Amino acid sequence: LLYFSNGVTAVIPYPDREFLMRAAPSAGGLYPTEIYVAARNYPGLPDGLYNYQVRQHELIGFWEGDVHAKLAELSFAHPAVEASDLLLIFTGVFHRSAWRYQDRAYRRILLDTGHVWGNAAMMAPFFGREALPVGGFHDHALSDLLFLERHVEAGLMLVALPLQERLTPEMRDAASALPSPVQRDFRHPAEGERLWALHDASSLTKATPVAPAAPAASRPTFGFAEVLSAPPVLWNEALGDTIVLRRSTRAYSGRAIGREQLAQILDFAYRPEEATDPRIALPPNLMAPELLQTYVAVNAVEGLDPGCYHYEPTRRELRQVRFTGLSMEIEYLCLGQELGGKAAAVVFHTTNLPRAVGRYGERAYRYVHLDAGHLGERLSIAAMRLGLGASGIGGYFDDRVNDLLGIPAEEATVYITTVGQPAAV
Repeated sequence: LLYFSNGVTAVIPYPDREFLMRAAPSAGGLYPTEIYVAARNYPGLPDGLYNYQVRQHELIGFWEGDVHAKLAELSFAHPAVEASDLLLIFTGVFHRSAWRYQDRAYRRILLDTGHVWGNAAMMAPFFGREALPVGGFHDHALSDLLFLERHVEAGLMLVALPLQERLTPEMRDAASALPSPVQRDFRHPAEGERLWALHDASSLTKATPVAPAAPAASRPTFGFAEVLSAPPVLWNEALGDTIVLRRSTRAYSGRAIGREQLAQILDFAYRPEEATDPRIALPPNLMAPELLQTYVAVNAVEGLDPGCYHYEPTRRELRQVRFTGLSMEIEYLCLGQELGGKAAAVVFHTTNLPRAVGRYGERAYRYVHLDAGHLGERLSIAAMRLGLGASGIGGYFDDRVNDLLGIPAEEATVYITTVGQPAAV
């Protein structure tokens, strides 16, 4: 499970040192996500805390003894934590990304970790387990438990791994996301200090009730909806192999993909219950799925007019909100990257940040990016299985997306995933 989550899947030699490719993608190949394992009564593994050493594919124990009671306490009695013999703890080593992306690194670290979590969630049923995310926890208590150095490394989320035969409705229904306070007197820190200021502002020290969900924002309404229907992706035991062989696409040919292919990719990300394999037909366990909206910009999909569509997964509907070809605009939005302009389809995950903060406080920023990274991994893996390419984009002109694509002004773009026909190498 650790290997399929973030293990080394290829080694590229360079004159100065080798580069280790991972099961999950990372912005700039910087891999800020660390995985820790908490074990209790697991066969062959003494109770304690371990760090996953990626290069050697080893677990290094650094604390002996049962820590599940402490983890249950710091996760505010989440029932799956106490009931699981194995827990994964994802942390971010911030300087690995910050040296290159500076303050914007926080977004990329969360997205990267969401991709790792997506792999773990997809593969856990193949080991008889289910991956339940725990995003609400006492930050300082977790850092102390793992001996993390302040403002170097920090916990981002826990994943409980209960055995499926021991899974209860109480575990599945327990809140994955808890709110942090809203910083009403937040002082804007200097450039270079915003990353840690944002993380600290979203920290939790106690559990508080989740605010009621705000009414959904009104959206442009159109009388016609494109209903996407397609048979599920056929995996034939190939999910693990697809994760291992996954690579971020560097260039697209600009050729079209099929309407059915787009439907299959979206179904696998949002509606995996359509799959024929019961290990795959499980809903993605997101932390705050109600916060995310999905838009699909169509550049070249057979049977669909170019333009931007709002996607409603429960009804499998695309509703067009911009009626024009947008490939040049998307390339511009993606900082001039041809990936955006030559992709057949570009998926935009957005959120209403004021509404999200009203429900989950400053911690909402963590939840929406972790969830978007998870969905981005599912989109990518499905595209790869269909012989297509996929690549995530975390760098774009935030303030221009809405105007150019027709997305409502209150929605902030969180993540972009491109899908298309790879260019010949």
